Amino acid sequence: MFDFLSEKFSTIFSRITGQAHLNEQNINDALLKVEESLLEADVPYQVVKTFIEEIKQEAIGKKVLSSVKPGDQLIKIVHEKLKSFLGTSQAAGDFSFQIPSVALVMGLQGSGKTTTIAKLAHYTQKQAKKRGKTRSILVASVDFYRPAAIDQLEILAGQVGVDFYRAKNSDPVSAAQEIYAHYKQHGYELLLLDTAGRLHVDNQMLEELRAIEARIAPKYKILVLDAMTGQESLAVAQAFDQAVGFHWAILSKMDSETRGGSAFAFRYILKKPVLFTGMGEKIDDLEQFHPDRMAGRILGMGDVLTLLERAEERVQLSDQEALYKSFSRGHLTLQDFADQISMVNKIGSLGNMVKYMPGVGGQLSPQAIEQGEWQLKRFKAIISSMTMKERLNPHILNGERKKRIAAGAGVSPSDINLLLERFEQSQQYVKLFKKMNKFGNMFR
Repeated sequence: MFDFLSEKFSTIFSRITGQAHLNEQNINDALLKVEESLLEADVPYQVVKTFIEEIKQEAIGKKVLSSVKPGDQLIKIVHEKLKSFLGTSQAAGDFSFQIPSVALVMGLQGSGKTTTIAKLAHYTQKQAKKRGKTRSILVASVDFYRPAAIDQLEILAGQVGVDFYRAKNSDPVSAAQEIYAHYKQHGYELLLLDTAGRLHVDNQMLEELRAIEARIAPKYKILVLDAMTGQESLAVAQAFDQAVGFHWAILSKMDSETRGGSAFAFRYILKKPVLFTGMGEKIDDLEQFHPDRMAGRILGMGDVLTLLERAEERVQLSDQEALYKSFSRGHLTLQDFADQISMVNKIGSLGNMVKYMPGVGGQLSPQAIEQGEWQLKRFKAIISSMTMKERLNPHILNGERKKRIAAGAGVSPSDINLLLERFEQSQQYVKLFKKMNKFGNMFR
């Protein structure tokens, strides 16, 4: 998400950072490149113009030109404007639905509404589990227009582990009333209702949504938008807002080749927040949208907080504690090395992780990332071909042992030597960190 902008902005501002002097000309040159990048990213022209003008008002003048570090000051101004355009951050902590409540989920056909509902149910379960609670969740659909839409939701509900209800009525408004009655009768804490979409906005769909809203009075109205449709998604959002209204948007398919222009302009044009972004087809692929973190990622500052949150969610506490013990003693084994690789795989692909790392996103080529992922898989295969004794005592790996391991892993002895070289480098980092006593901060 926003990888295109991150790559462009990193290149532009890397030339400015650290410069002793800036003037109107080189500031204008940099902002012209920013403007071109935003337009390439499918950000609407008027939004781009407003964004650039607001930066110029602050940048060209004493605020930057008289600054001790003008390059850094310019980046700070751009960072603040990015946050302003992307939207204010949510309140401290993760989003959670008020209980009990009903959420009406809307959007065009193909936007990913049904999958998003399952993701929201799964997200709500995870949030409750963090607090030692469980949530009684019901999902249902009144989409009688798309073939198998209701069947799809039933299957997803089973995968997520929440209740599903199939209405007997086939009229969407009557079905919504029936579903709502079932929700109230059985005391559910949350109802996520899937609605019918169309290939395009039409009056019949909007009238139907207004009638459903009047009957069930949802506390939340959530609009799911396909980020791949670019600026068209903004027009869709405006049509829904004028006819039915909504509280938040969820941008789906942000893992695609979309350049993020609609997300950049959404808050500025609609004056409504993006709540989540869908980052893939898996149930876990739903990220809360944090404008301040996204602004940092666009400027190459990384997003360590999101990376740490992913690690906490996907890596078991016992695995974290085991790794902490290994680091604390200042000595790693090849088994620890393999466990680290497994933990990385749980958090996400290497290509996905580098986007969150300061100074890394946009700097590595896809080929370099692909090479790194392939190398990690090869390292794990090599360690898997070793005996436990060899994993715990790599110094016993002589020529004969390496030949046997290479044959078992389908690699050459030189690949094993590369693994041992990388392993030794990791050992040195662990020893250095132990001396600096940094592990307490890493595993808080």
